[in-house]
Amino acid sequence: MQQPTLMNLKILLPFRILAEKTGVLSIVAESSEGSFGLLPHRRDCVAALIPGILTYEDEENGEVFMAVDEGILVKTGRDVLISVRNAVAGTDLEQLRDTVEHEFLNQDELEQNVRSVMTKLESGFLRRFANFHHE
Repeated sequence: MQQPTLMNLKILLPFRILAEKTGVLSIVAESSEGSFGLLPHRRDCVAALIPGILTYEDEENGEVFMAVDEGILVKTGRDVLISVRNAVAGTDLEQLRDTVEHEFLNQDELEQNVRSVMTKLESGFLRRFANFHHE
């Protein structure tokens, strides 16, 4: 009997490798278009991920749940590479969903506020610089 081809999964954070798994049977992730699944023989693909719950099943641990922030997923052959800004592993789905809602989505809101303030500061600086240059 031939052993089925399984996937290799690597989950990257900005400054470290969070998980590196072999023997992955399936992966379910969320994009802006909705949830989608990956099996070992699926064609290669790239997907932008949104904050949500990532699920994968491997031979060693069975089904594993992870709250992930936005990022990107790349599948090439047997290798699946997921790069996200932040991620938290856990077994309680309700707690992970709360983590996504409170930490990751609020973080996006905070970043938008910071960008807004920076835009105002930059435009004020440019206005003053233009006035100084004309004087």
